[in-house]
Amino acid sequence: MAGLADDGGLYLPCAYPALTPSDIAGFAGKPYVDVAEAVFGSFSAGASQSATLRPMLAQAYAGFRHAAVTPLAQIGDNLFLLELFHGPTLAFKDVAMQLLGRLMDHELKRSGRRATVIGATSGDTGAAAIEAFRGLAQVDIFILYPHGRVSDVQRRQMTTVTDANVHVIALEGTFDDAQAIVKALFGHKSFRDELGLCGVNSINWARVAAQAVYYFVAAVALGGPHRAVSFAVPTGNFGDVLAGWIAKRMGLPIDRLVVATNCNDILPRALASGRYEVRSVTPTQSPSMDIQVSSNFERLLFEAYDRDAAMLRASMNSLRQSGAFTIEPAPLAAIRRDFDALSVSEDGTREEIARVWREAGRLIDPHTAVGVGAGRRALVADPSRPMVVLSTAHPAKFPDAIEKATGERPALPVHLAGLFDRPEHFDVLPNDQAAVEAFIRARRHAAPALERVAS
Repeated sequence: MAGLADDGGLYLPCAYPALTPSDIAGFAGKPYVDVAEAVFGSFSAGASQSATLRPMLAQAYAGFRHAAVTPLAQIGDNLFLLELFHGPTLAFKDVAMQLLGRLMDHELKRSGRRATVIGATSGDTGAAAIEAFRGLAQVDIFILYPHGRVSDVQRRQMTTVTDANVHVIALEGTFDDAQAIVKALFGHKSFRDELGLCGVNSINWARVAAQAVYYFVAAVALGGPHRAVSFAVPTGNFGDVLAGWIAKRMGLPIDRLVVATNCNDILPRALASGRYEVRSVTPTQSPSMDIQVSSNFERLLFEAYDRDAAMLRASMNSLRQSGAFTIEPAPLAAIRRDFDALSVSEDGTREEIARVWREAGRLIDPHTAVGVGAGRRALVADPSRPMVVLSTAHPAKFPDAIEKATGERPALPVHLAGLFDRPEHFDVLPNDQAAVEAFIRARRHAAPALERVAS
């Protein structure tokens, strides 16, 4: 429910549940809900939740536009796309968020409490969270996004929602600024307790655990656990690729996890040199990856340091004070055993969009294109190993970039066809924690003033 711990740290399980090769092989041909119940449910083993968990899983995925929920598509020799965009907001965030909304709603009703859900978004998380929590009687939701730094479709998916419990904030800053304010709000104990703050970014453990499910689904479809599969993951906040590492810890045979970034390449630099150093954020055609501080990388560091909290705390303090830290040799070697990290340029992204359209007849969004570009390069090292690229967003969310690369302009699915005809409602706030706190206090439990900003 909290998402972020009282001291500003992140939650992790005390131990990872283990699935045997026989368990994993048994997933072959099973519906997505069955696999999710086994994988996600294993984190609450012994909690007697199966009677309530399975109906929530069924409800969460009933609205996806593909019966397989996360289908595979082949686009080249041993190169596959895992389509994660068949949910209501056309992005991979729906896979976890649709479940998280139901889990939180169940707990709030059970306990008779209210909650203030707050999140920062670089594009897709906000829309997915709003879709999952809109209209819930015991929840107010506040989403911060970097003003002018998301696509038109991403923005409108948030700002055209009129439910009284939804509040959208355009922050004058970057995603990293928005994320820093969210973390600071959770660190403000009296404010957090007064409003009953809940986090829905991938800092929330349930988000990451739910995303581990589709790694099992994809790997089994390609012959797992009898052969290992590699994954290339478009990466911003590191949650989606960390979910793959978690799946591997649970027993799924994964060869390589390829961290794919755009020119905001802090992670490739860190894995190459051991130096994690923040630089300025460069806006790109893949805005959900325009991030320098990847929150979930902190979780991986904790594990790489063999759960030495003092070492991790020293690194995080250095990051706050100087904008950088150095990963010690042994933890760096441990990370390199599982991960590769590659960046793809803006030109390379456009070229990959065009190539996949030309060779496979499929339109892919810029984030997926970054993953495909990195996945192709990694595949050269071992062409015999299947490479699965996580296709994280529907191409219609980025029509300008797609049209520029291919000459084709992808249409929105029918349920979003009128998106550009709906009025927008949002508030522009300065990059200031006090201003955000005051806004949240004033607006919670109240209907939004829909006339305040319209464009």
